[in-house]
Amino acid sequence: MPSIEAFRFDQSVADVFQDMIERSVPGYGLVLQLIGVLAEKYGQPGTRVYDLGCSLGASTLQLRRHLPDGCHVVGVDNSEAMVSRCTANLSRDHSAASYEILLEDLRETYIENASIVILNFTLQFVPDEERKNILARICEGLNVGGILLLAEKVKFENSSEQALMTTLHHDFKKQHGYSDLEISQKRAALENVLIPNTEEQHRQRMHDAGFSVVEQCMRCLNFSTFLGIK
Repeated sequence: MPSIEAFRFDQSVADVFQDMIERSVPGYGLVLQLIGVLAEKYGQPGTRVYDLGCSLGASTLQLRRHLPDGCHVVGVDNSEAMVSRCTANLSRDHSAASYEILLEDLRETYIENASIVILNFTLQFVPDEERKNILARICEGLNVGGILLLAEKVKFENSSEQALMTTLHHDFKKQHGYSDLEISQKRAALENVLIPNTEEQHRQRMHDAGFSVVEQCMRCLNFSTFLGIK
């Protein structure tokens, strides 16, 4: 059997990314809707709004379409293929909020005067030991009352719960057309690339980073979304 290459956000992934994430991540569409709700509630005129790991721009578009006038949206991704597609997708949108799409490692992105930061299934691809510092920099760059939305795949301390959620997630993907072989190959490709944390680890890390309020606002199988308020 040929070896399975580690997962990379290259041109081949960019070509199928939207279809892949919709078929692989239960609740993904609801997370996008939630981003629109939060943009209307927390977006402040004259501030910057960041989508870190913007991929093809689905979250970035939700922000632009729901933010008040005077906000500036910054999309960041370290994949040239993703940035190219995202820029093309944003160019077809005529929402009022200004924007820029940066080809940049989010670990180097300077956060300033921010009312909203989005990490939509992104932090899980960053080395675990670097996640705390990233969240601390985000919190430092947020204005008081600003928010972080963090959506991640999670793991569970209880082995029975972990096994059940994994099985149900695989069943979800099968219902969306993936074969057992494709699921197995994808899992192998993501091993040591996507490293999930527990829900408690996420909560504690966000508190340690300086967020005064941390709430889990959504969970679907083994995918959770957290809201942090500075």
